[in-house]
Amino acid sequence: MKKYLLTILTIISPLLTFAQEAEKGLDQRIDEAFQPVADGFFNAIFFPIYQGETITIPFVLLLLVGSALFFTIYFGFPNIRYFGKAINVVRGKYDDVDHATSGEMYGDPTPGGDAIETIRDESKEGEVSHFQALATAVSGTVGNGNIAGVALAIALGGPGATFWMIVCGLIGMSTKFVECTLGVEFRDVDSDGTVYGGPMYYISKGLKSKGFKTLGKVAAAIFAVFCIGGSFGGGNAAQSNQATIVIKELFNWESTAAGAIVGLVLAILVGIIIIGGIKRIAQVTEKVVPFMAVMYVAACLYIILSNFSLIDDAIGLIVTEAFNPTAFGVGSVIGVLLVGFQRAAFSNEAGAGSASIAHSAVKTKYSASEGLVALLEPFIDTVLICTMTALVIVIFNFGGFFEYGGDGSGVVFIDGQPFEGAGITSKAFAQYIPYSNIFLTIAVVLFAVSTMISWSYYGLQSWKFLFGRGKTADLVYKLLFLTFVVIGAAASMGSIWKFSDAMIFAMIFPNMVGLFFLFPVVKKQLKRYLDAIKAAKS
Repeated sequence: MKKYLLTILTIISPLLTFAQEAEKGLDQRIDEAFQPVADGFFNAIFFPIYQGETITIPFVLLLLVGSALFFTIYFGFPNIRYFGKAINVVRGKYDDVDHATSGEMYGDPTPGGDAIETIRDESKEGEVSHFQALATAVSGTVGNGNIAGVALAIALGGPGATFWMIVCGLIGMSTKFVECTLGVEFRDVDSDGTVYGGPMYYISKGLKSKGFKTLGKVAAAIFAVFCIGGSFGGGNAAQSNQATIVIKELFNWESTAAGAIVGLVLAILVGIIIIGGIKRIAQVTEKVVPFMAVMYVAACLYIILSNFSLIDDAIGLIVTEAFNPTAFGVGSVIGVLLVGFQRAAFSNEAGAGSASIAHSAVKTKYSASEGLVALLEPFIDTVLICTMTALVIVIFNFGGFFEYGGDGSGVVFIDGQPFEGAGITSKAFAQYIPYSNIFLTIAVVLFAVSTMISWSYYGLQSWKFLFGRGKTADLVYKLLFLTFVVIGAAASMGSIWKFSDAMIFAMIFPNMVGLFFLFPVVKKQLKRYLDAIKAAKS
């Protein structure tokens, strides 16, 4: 195992060997070392199946959206039919069903077809509650993808990108339901009660049960590698990057080493939290995420309702631009659709499989109960929070502050000054709420930290799957993870988002192998859970 760890450190070490030119600032040296890595990964993952003069359609995006549509239709629109039931599961309405224990019934069959005395009490397995699992997973998605990602989508694709983000979020609910049900169904529980779950396990164990042991092993290992990359990129570097941007803007820091310094402070803060494992992470996220989400939504609602007369115009512009885009560079409906889908997929991660790692740690007897809980994630993340952010930015830009599409880089100029990502959202907030730059800076930083600690758990679980469950392996991963906090803070937004997109989307390929082999299992488990609820009511 140490040989493999040494190999990985050798591969990653070039990222940590910065150019030695004394005249260059530390941030610039980090960025120059990181950019070619980001470009290489991005080009490999987003290979096109069609490339025109203005439109490029990557295969991975087609796979993601097509799969989400298939699961939505196959399961009979679970995103709509079971929405209310999902809320009731989180509220604890079905706790008596979900956490019931089995007594001796002398071989009487259960609704699932097993003899009761042969069933282990699955409700005792797990480490966190339904709400804690949801909070942890939501903290991994509700982050700067909602604040910075939406701004980036609108800056690149115009208001119409918002419409396609919402569509992607709605159908993504079905994918999230499938992968999180499987995460619980095929999880491992250690002798000390520690839970290990996620795509690595349902791909390897699930495909083995179908007679495809070798394929399962290979696909699971590939997923684990990409998930580790995702934890370094979208779940880490992209978050520290946006947190650093708003902190530097708030304090007007222009030092060439400011990013690295902020990154070091963030790394120390995150390090203190992630040492405690999933229970510590859940305790933090269940408090921080709901509080910040409510505060952020309240601020958005204040701005939206303060401009009540413009709401119709904003919604109308979003819908019109979705089918008749005017933003420079997007070219056509397909162009703006691709921008919206890509940013939505990055934000809610439906199809990437990451959230099932957190959901697999839940205390539950029925795997489908957590699948239902999980379908709420894309709704909260994309349909609710992303839409509100978009409305604030669109209403703000009715003042003609910047040109949609810009130069195609995601950077826009407001009053002659360049703004990108979270900086655009911050500028929009500042127009309507005094001192909102302070509030938004706190929100961005807390969302970034909560996302990073959740993703550290995802990456660590994948690391354990590859290298074992020893303390040495854990320490190596955590040190690498914290290093990427600093890299993300210092590197440019363009290179960070390229690397982040590549790693998150790369996870989709092996994850879909598992989902398409095992979705009939999900249907069986859903029926089992719904039958149990009916039996409890009768």
